[in-house]
Amino acid sequence: MTTQEKIANYENLISGEFKEKFDYFRALLLEYNEKYNLTTILEEKDMLYKHFLDSALGESFFIKNGKVAEIGSGAGFPSIPLKILRPDISFDLFESVGKKCDFLRVVVDKLQLSNVHIYNIRAEDAAKDKQYRERYDHVTARAVARMNTLSEYCLPFVKVGGTFIAYKSGDISEITEAESAYKVLGGKLKECDSYALPYDYGERTLAVVEKIKNTPPRYPRGQGKERKNPL
Repeated sequence: MTTQEKIANYENLISGEFKEKFDYFRALLLEYNEKYNLTTILEEKDMLYKHFLDSALGESFFIKNGKVAEIGSGAGFPSIPLKILRPDISFDLFESVGKKCDFLRVVVDKLQLSNVHIYNIRAEDAAKDKQYRERYDHVTARAVARMNTLSEYCLPFVKVGGTFIAYKSGDISEITEAESAYKVLGGKLKECDSYALPYDYGERTLAVVEKIKNTPPRYPRGQGKERKNPL
């Protein structure tokens, strides 16, 4: 399937078969946005393409019945659109801001999404917990940090043989500059899928990093070192 065919397919799913849930999700975003500061993208068309469609376009990288962690969930992108489209996937959402966790709990309840768990904890703390460390088929994140920093947050959660799926801008330089970080953390860049959103909504890239060996115990380093001194 070509990129254009994929885009058309997901547009049809969001506006057709799954329209009711996506409309409800948008309504909740608008209702809670002023209180929780969730997104600056409020217009229906903007949200459709920049949030919903963009999140959906990574769907094919997630295995059936996969166990997925999302790091820095925010308002629930890409996790909530993916969960609407793929009820088989189970999600653990890690978000450090309490009010955003409150919003995500409302969404999960109102949309009746099963097997979605929300944790109000920093990624660098959760990754040290054996309950979460190297337990996931996939880990994903969108608009959280540059790739070298983000990899240190995310790869410790991925089990060997699984993948870290990062939603990034069209500039692939930060993906290639993070090669040393992948190596240190037990990963290897497997694939970059670049595409343009319709109506000039921007260039995007999905970076898929395969976990080929265990992450050394010292990572993530914590205390902000991931951002201050990235690998």
